Amino acid sequence: MTDKKQDLIDQKLQDLNNDGIDRRGFLKCMAWAGTGLVWTLSGGVPVSRAFAKGSGKGAAKGGDFTFVQISDSHIGFNKPANPDVTATLQTAINKINAMPHTPDFIIHTGDLSQLSKPSEFDTLDQVLKGASAKQIYFVPGEHDMLSDNGEQFLQRYGKGTKGTGWSSFDHKGVHFVGLVNVANLKAGGMGSLGHEQLEWLEDDLKGRSASTPIVLYAHIPLWTIYPDWGWGTDDSEQALSYVKRFGSVTVLNGHIHQIMQKVEGKVSFHTAMSTAFPQPAPGTAPSAGPMKVPADQLQRVLGITDVNYLVSGGSLAVVDSPLGDSGSSASANGGGPSGS
Repeated sequence: MTDKKQDLIDQKLQDLNNDGIDRRGFLKCMAWAGTGLVWTLSGGVPVSRAFAKGSGKGAAKGGDFTFVQISDSHIGFNKPANPDVTATLQTAINKINAMPHTPDFIIHTGDLSQLSKPSEFDTLDQVLKGASAKQIYFVPGEHDMLSDNGEQFLQRYGKGTKGTGWSSFDHKGVHFVGLVNVANLKAGGMGSLGHEQLEWLEDDLKGRSASTPIVLYAHIPLWTIYPDWGWGTDDSEQALSYVKRFGSVTVLNGHIHQIMQKVEGKVSFHTAMSTAFPQPAPGTAPSAGPMKVPADQLQRVLGITDVNYLVSGGSLAVVDSPLGDSGSSASANGGGPSGS
């Protein structure tokens, strides 16, 4: 880890001294994951603020539509980091259902299951049936392809998709593209889109006006966060070259189980918390993986992402909300640092 990153984490730890949590490892996670941010993209410049209890109503004002991102539910996981991931997913759905306005749809950015077992997908389906938003879009995570190379995922959630599950759709003037970067993982677990999907993406975006807001979503981040842990996509640069001409591009990912943001020109990258368990900040542990935190703090590092499309300026406001209902924010000054 660079000295700059370590200094930033240490500063965050100092800011959190009054939160009453005494596990340094947990605080380090919170320094990167935060408990939620809302940011609005205007003219390529993001403006962020901490998400606080009740801010959902304010965020929705002026929005043309709202959708919710959930990620990394890992149904079937039962280790100490979270012995009941079904319950925390249900908490996420309850939080969505309590929103003042029903979101137009939900996007799940992968790792629906832990071992891609039929019973795990069955459990997920039962929980999601209770969501107020009935339209749900999915992309697979690597855990959804463990037992059968994603066949079951495609049968259940891939209707109308191409290849291993990529697809696109339009909603109220915004073009959404779901990408699959877990079907052919590279050395170290780095994601890969592959030639066929990249050609499809280039063709999908051709002919669209540069003023069309674009939302790309995939499981593994489309920017290199920490290659030692496979937190990046090896051919993402080519994919991102196809969206450079657009005035507003938002990229949503999961996989790393914590909030990180970066802006490059008019492209804003955003990763979401998991509904299952947190992972350590890059470089703060020997490897990536489930991180155990005190039980009474677990829901502060799990969350959902509420995205409001704002007509003015074609911008997107992203609100990450922790599952816990505590009004205090462990990251009052924002989430993780920009950049990788």
